[in-house]
Amino acid sequence: MTAISIEKIEKWYGDFQVLSGVSLEVRGGEVVVILGPSGSGKSSLIRCVNGLEPISSGSVRVDGVVVHDRKANLDKLRAEIGFVFQQFNLYPHMTVRANIMLAPMKVRGLSKAEANDLAVEQLTKVGIAEQADKHPAKLSGGQQQRAAIARALAMKPRIMLFDEPTSALDAEMIREVLDVMTDLAQGGMTMIVVTHELAFARKVADTIVYMEAGEIVEVAPPAQFFDAPADPRTSRFLSQIIT
Repeated sequence: MTAISIEKIEKWYGDFQVLSGVSLEVRGGEVVVILGPSGSGKSSLIRCVNGLEPISSGSVRVDGVVVHDRKANLDKLRAEIGFVFQQFNLYPHMTVRANIMLAPMKVRGLSKAEANDLAVEQLTKVGIAEQADKHPAKLSGGQQQRAAIARALAMKPRIMLFDEPTSALDAEMIREVLDVMTDLAQGGMTMIVVTHELAFARKVADTIVYMEAGEIVEVAPPAQFFDAPADPRTSRFLSQIIT
């Protein structure tokens, strides 16, 4: 069953076209990893999925809802789509526990006790339950990103979007975040991941999408993508980043 349907979307920033006729379908439970050089439109594409970025033309549907329709209830839609950014975007004046409790109480209507139980559950899932009562500044970058993932998961989303979630982390912190994402993928979460982590892409992705200059160049399963890419632009990209 199709969870996300992107059809011929175009996006412009002034005179610059960032997405050009992009089409992609993501099935329920599928893990799609988007690769490509900087400036290829990867982040813009996933930000269009939940309406964080407007589109110039085309359509995006999530579970049959037309995201960019003026009648669409974006707040309701976004409650079903978790989004993890490059920067952690945690509220610095609140504890990790309070960060996670906030949206379930405000949006889902959970009681404080229910939201607390949920926060503990999600922090345990990402392996940092002992950090619940610390403020974000007291956590390492990897712990902050895991807290951001726990906050997204606390809304019980059907879909998770990750925009280069390890790009702001030191090398030793990357693995702990990727391990959490791998567990999510193996649990059947529908995911779109923008990343430069090739080992993760090969291991976890069902489908790899390669983008360049605002276009999708190639869509393939990992084995084909890495071992026998069909497009010379994909081969060139891989030759530049695989040593």
